[in-house]
Amino acid sequence: MTAITDTQPDEGFRLSQLIYDTRYRSLTIQIIALILVLSGLGWLIRNAVRNLEAAGQDFNFGFLSNTSGYDIGQHLIEYSSQSTHLDATIVGLLNTLLVAVLGCIACTIIGVFMGVLRLSPNWIVRNIARVYVEVFRNVPTLLWIILVFAVLTESTPAPRAFRGEDPAASMLFFDSVAITNRGIYVPAITFEEGTATILTIVFLLSLVAIWGVRRWAKARQAATGETFPVLWTGLALFFVPVLLVNFILGGAMGLERPELAGFNFSGGVQLRSTFIALWLALSLYTGAFVAENVRAGILAVSKGQTEAAASLGLRPNRIMNLVVLPQALRVIVPPMISNYLNLTKNSSLAIAIGYQDLVGTLGNITRNQTGREMETVLLLMLIYVTISLTISFFGNLYNRSVTLKER
Repeated sequence: MTAITDTQPDEGFRLSQLIYDTRYRSLTIQIIALILVLSGLGWLIRNAVRNLEAAGQDFNFGFLSNTSGYDIGQHLIEYSSQSTHLDATIVGLLNTLLVAVLGCIACTIIGVFMGVLRLSPNWIVRNIARVYVEVFRNVPTLLWIILVFAVLTESTPAPRAFRGEDPAASMLFFDSVAITNRGIYVPAITFEEGTATILTIVFLLSLVAIWGVRRWAKARQAATGETFPVLWTGLALFFVPVLLVNFILGGAMGLERPELAGFNFSGGVQLRSTFIALWLALSLYTGAFVAENVRAGILAVSKGQTEAAASLGLRPNRIMNLVVLPQALRVIVPPMISNYLNLTKNSSLAIAIGYQDLVGTLGNITRNQTGREMETVLLLMLIYVTISLTISFFGNLYNRSVTLKER
């Protein structure tokens, strides 16, 4: 059989061209594949709706406005058992985002540090980093989460150990921090009425100023070669403006220390053991993968670059910061985005230790109470897809900013 090609004279369109003409064959196959996929989805949805009707249920999200009736230990916004399932979902989502953001920051710091150590000329340092990478990345995440949680709860004292004239445990940092098997209690920042907004605005302006100074210092160094003390300037901008405004306002900002009251501490901020265990386990586990990405990125930079920088008199740490890492970022960033996505999705394992994230609230308690398996699971999938696409979007934006631009 001979295929009709675009070299034949135009004799009008015929249906046989959809299969035998190379100009239309690819489009025909794609349309058929799309029809088959949509048909399959339609069949599944129709069967699901019929089965729900047979079970006396319909498909709607009205249950989100019903009273949840359960408490959540850690909530970043106002929440009680009288709140709705939608509020519980938002609290779980915020708990997931908190672990994801802090985990991405921590795994990046750990991974960069251990990745550089993997290339150390010192045999002991290099192999310690290697053992860390091999041990953590070859054990399932869930086991690390359970192990870290067990270590935290078994190796720290109970609140009752802080009671009495001769307590078995004592608070740290001038009696302001308590480490217990229920979590870490730290002082909370308090504001006088009407001053929180002013101090928050000053703090945000300080962050903008730090960002501006960093950009200015980078441009100045590129133009003149002169460095600027960005670290000390940033620390000064971080603390001084807020403290100065606080002094002008007459000490509107204060600290509320945790105190032992009854069987537990009250006041301050409690970092629960479940949250700390999940954050540490995910950071250490993902940091092992990041370390390998960093090592691969550094090895991708030609040794000639390092030798040329050394011949100019730059110290090893300056060579790493100014020459090697900026070039290695082009190799490191794309797999780093995948690591961040994996960390965010792995946070759903929090249910194993009782941390109430999105899966623990919407996917567990709300689903069991309302019997809305289809709706809750679809909602969970939609939220996780949205989070992942958002991370990918910003990761790709940063990747474009560090790619080599041809002139």
